[in-house]
Amino acid sequence: MSSVTKSGYITIIGRPNVGKSTLLNHCLDMKLSITSRKPQTTRHQLLGVLTRGHSQFLFLDTPGINAGRKRSGNSIERYMNRQALSTLKDVDVILFLVEGTGWRDGDATVLKYLSSTEVPVICVLTKVDRLRNKSLLLPLINELSQKRNFRAIVPVAALRKEGLDMLLDAVESELHERPHLFSADEITDRSTSFLVGEMIREQVVRQLGAELPHRSTVLVEKIEEADEQTTIFASICIERVSQKRIVIGKGGSRLGSIGESARHNISDFLGKRIDLRLHVRVRSGWTDDRKSMAELGYR
Repeated sequence: MSSVTKSGYITIIGRPNVGKSTLLNHCLDMKLSITSRKPQTTRHQLLGVLTRGHSQFLFLDTPGINAGRKRSGNSIERYMNRQALSTLKDVDVILFLVEGTGWRDGDATVLKYLSSTEVPVICVLTKVDRLRNKSLLLPLINELSQKRNFRAIVPVAALRKEGLDMLLDAVESELHERPHLFSADEITDRSTSFLVGEMIREQVVRQLGAELPHRSTVLVEKIEEADEQTTIFASICIERVSQKRIVIGKGGSRLGSIGESARHNISDFLGKRIDLRLHVRVRSGWTDDRKSMAELGYR
């Protein structure tokens, strides 16, 4: 058996809500990146490590690239675009995600950013299980092959784990012979505090209205470890006092629901009993203030 090892960085890129985080989670066969049906759930780069045989895949999940938001929009929107676009440099493979239901204007915007790169690009057609008429898939593949010389075009249905082995094989063929950078049991380089904050924010995004999650974030202030349980102190930060009652809900019902769901997920992830203590704090205009953003972890 060959002892040669391969590894490489693979950035996952695409327009908002195209399925980047879902793809990462199912490639890793565990939930690392938070997900929701709302666009721009992902805000930061997130490294996910998969060791398969002699090959190590270093996936970079990224925020969705928004058309026209590179120089416009508020600071948080520009931050997310920078997070995504910065991963196009110094990686070994780019996974360009397009929904299998059809090409959109947002996809064209992302493709323009790929025009100058010499990094191998694999086009991943996501959510193909939603395509009722599978005969439409081949014309879409033909259309995509005219837009760029992709190394491969791979249809996947991540939730059903369909096409993932084929995708990993295509990626593996592009990896270089080099030592592994992480041990076989490591899955990310992110801290427990970061991951906990993301799991809380996932529930904020899922349980609140369409606009408020984009004006909120989570700050994990302290984690206290004890023999029987771990106590986590965290704040949901919002921009206006008027938003506070929405997050808390009648009689504290909404905050309680967010906390209970997050506590359950954190407990499963860490394998420990969790005491989660949530507060709601107002950070006026934080999404358009670089200093506030840096203090809240957006650096």
